Amino acid sequence: MAELRELKEKLFLITSLSLAALAILPIFHILLSIFYNGLPVLISAGVDFLVDSPPPPGGGLGGIGPSLVGTFMLAFISSLVGIPLSFASALFSVEFPDNVISRGVRVLSKALLQIPSILVGMLVYTIMVVPMGKFSMLAGSLALAIMMIPYVTTYVEEALENVPKTYKEAGYALGLSRTKVVFKISVSIAKRGILTGVLMGLAKVTGETAPLLFTVGKQRQMISLDPLGYTDSISLLIFDFIQTPYANWHRVAWGSALVLTSIFLLIFLATRSLTRRVVL
Repeated sequence: MAELRELKEKLFLITSLSLAALAILPIFHILLSIFYNGLPVLISAGVDFLVDSPPPPGGGLGGIGPSLVGTFMLAFISSLVGIPLSFASALFSVEFPDNVISRGVRVLSKALLQIPSILVGMLVYTIMVVPMGKFSMLAGSLALAIMMIPYVTTYVEEALENVPKTYKEAGYALGLSRTKVVFKISVSIAKRGILTGVLMGLAKVTGETAPLLFTVGKQRQMISLDPLGYTDSISLLIFDFIQTPYANWHRVAWGSALVLTSIFLLIFLATRSLTRRVVL
């Protein structure tokens, strides 16, 4: 019986490890493909790849400078809108769970998680681009902010709900106001979860493509910092260039994919490091 039990344990361990390896294999395949095809491009182009404009069809390598700046600007502006609204929504839902508005926020957040991102782009196109009569960085940022809000709200809400009630009750027992209890105790304890939610929101908007198809206008030949002007993003550039028959644009797309992947990894590593410091 002991031998049979050990055999079952070994079979279970082997099966679990095999399924886990099978689950992460596609991720490693994607990362390997990106580094294998993108790294030679970055080595060949050097730092100029991050500052130059894209090349003409069949004419050299160029770079992704305008798209890179556009990606950061879109993420920055959408964060200015999305993160405060997400934090306020989650905080209100946790502090007043039985309120009608809180229930509506929860339902709306879960609904927005399921809405195809291209529909958000079409919505912003209808309510902002058409009335303004032009594409703009601001319109793209609004679309990305809408995509960011449900993700950040969900994570922040879960983080705040996981704060033990005894800590909050102790704060009230000491005579602290609700505001101080929320920000000095609940938010302080939930920092790790809140930062994780912000990370998820940034990762979401940095890699989005569909909402920008109807909003930003694709300015790739010069860097633009004007919120009311056209702009571009790395994801849009990859989407457009990889569909063309031009070999040099394919190389630019692979290099862009590696840059975008590196941005994701840097954000993740920086946030993990920051959350560890907070916990310690």
